[in-house]
Amino acid sequence: MLSVETHEASPWPDDLDWQARAGEAAAAALALTPYAALADAAPLVEVAIRLADDDEVQALNRDFRGKDKPTNVLSFPQVQPDLLETMSNSDDGEILLGDIVLARETCVREAAEKGVSVADHATHLIVHGTLHLVGYDHVDDHGAEAMEALEVKALASLGIANPYAVQD
Repeated sequence: MLSVETHEASPWPDDLDWQARAGEAAAAALALTPYAALADAAPLVEVAIRLADDDEVQALNRDFRGKDKPTNVLSFPQVQPDLLETMSNSDDGEILLGDIVLARETCVREAAEKGVSVADHATHLIVHGTLHLVGYDHVDDHGAEAMEALEVKALASLGIANPYAVQD
């Protein structure tokens, strides 16, 4: 069973049930991958999402990626990619799939630049982060295109427009 826990470091904008939104976003992303069975697996499959501020994300980005600047989302997978396929059959009681951390000020700024709500942009970033937790990346064009296609499908299932569509 998929469990998504959110933790707000400080209040995030919008009157939104971030816990529910994060769960929907993670489930929508996972459902489109070869690891969809994890959502209904016998062990508890947990994703932790931290709604942080830019300072916290900058420190994490510096400490773990060597980039001393904030970024919109960081993902910290806890399961090796080669073990993901066997996780749904695990007899462990709980599996931490990984952590996702979003930066409030960066999300707010990017949402304004894109002309979308903070909630929709953050949902996109949670979908993106969830895909990273199950081994997707965008280090090359092929990986980026595959990941973006999954993001667009997951967001559409949540009623959110394609974030990569060219705006006129």
